Amino acid sequence: MEKIYADHAATTPISDSALKVMVDCMRNFYGNPSSAHQHGREAAHILEDSREKIAACIGADSEEIYFTSGGTEADNQAIFSAAAFGKSVGKKHMIFSKIEHHAVLNCIPALEKAGFEITLIGVDSRGRVSLEEIEEALRKDTVLVAVMYVNNEVGTIEPIAEIGKLCKDRNILFHVDGVAAAGHVPIDVKKLGVSTLAISGHKFHGPRGIGALYVDKNVPVTNLMYGGSQERNKRPGTQNVPGASAMAKALSDAMMTLDEQMNKLEQLRTRLLEGLKDLDGMWVNGDPENRVPGIVNLGFRDVSGETLLLLLDLRGLSVSTGSACNTHSVEPSHVLTAMGLPRKDAGGCIRLSFSADNTEEEIDEICTILYEEVERARGSGAS
Repeated sequence: MEKIYADHAATTPISDSALKVMVDCMRNFYGNPSSAHQHGREAAHILEDSREKIAACIGADSEEIYFTSGGTEADNQAIFSAAAFGKSVGKKHMIFSKIEHHAVLNCIPALEKAGFEITLIGVDSRGRVSLEEIEEALRKDTVLVAVMYVNNEVGTIEPIAEIGKLCKDRNILFHVDGVAAAGHVPIDVKKLGVSTLAISGHKFHGPRGIGALYVDKNVPVTNLMYGGSQERNKRPGTQNVPGASAMAKALSDAMMTLDEQMNKLEQLRTRLLEGLKDLDGMWVNGDPENRVPGIVNLGFRDVSGETLLLLLDLRGLSVSTGSACNTHSVEPSHVLTAMGLPRKDAGGCIRLSFSADNTEEEIDEICTILYEEVERARGSGAS
């Protein structure tokens, strides 16, 4: 049985070029970048070169990039930095969209315990936030608006530039979870008016365990941890130089080939949906226009998504029912329910996510498998 991987929004395999850079760094540049000797200086040079490359990919300055363990840490540090700033100036109101990743939403209990009031903004049936609703929710004591760039479950692209302008005009911090966007859409943090932006290496063919946080140089950064003076005293711990170098390589490669990748993914998406057009009781979730092509969220009437996922896995097809960070939840996707899907329908959805490494032959095989297994899932009575 040939296995097909269609869960790239959960994680991507590391690219050959990124792996080569990472292994070379591990073998030949193993010094601690905080050490003053030659080995340390060599590692420090690689770290700073990686910082400059990542900054260049998102339109930032290198001193605005902080390395983290991944997107979750970066999201947390951005939000709690905004909280610390808000507390210092007497602003204790924040606005989040209802479709944020749990790395953002699960900060809310701690924020509320610290005295912050959170307003959750809904989305329309396509998964798009309303600029008007955000504007109406703004208050004099609003310190932060947080809206993700690309939704990781349905692929909808949010109106980030418009929200950024709205926040900038009112001197409000704007945090963007860019984990599903980096390497998949153009990003220019200055033009977008972003205050902070989180990325994670393993979402664009880099390694796991390494991420980065962009922080505008005018925004104060608060520590989540305490220790040494690394990352300009804001993120202690010996830096992951091999991870940073591999992430920088992967992101640079992704941005250089972005148009080519997106064209390939659009072709795969079109082939998939054309191949499934006769599958009874199927619908597509997300925005048909403002979206990334590599994420396709499908719903099936009278089907349990969990049952279908297991049946597909037995056929060698790896997909998901939503965010990999919430796999063990029995609740339907918070993203799909926020989009207005009834709980039963939201429970009958799966996410397929592709990379340019997927082939047309794989897409055809996926269509064949789905026709067979959707009917099997319906026949199981498990919906």
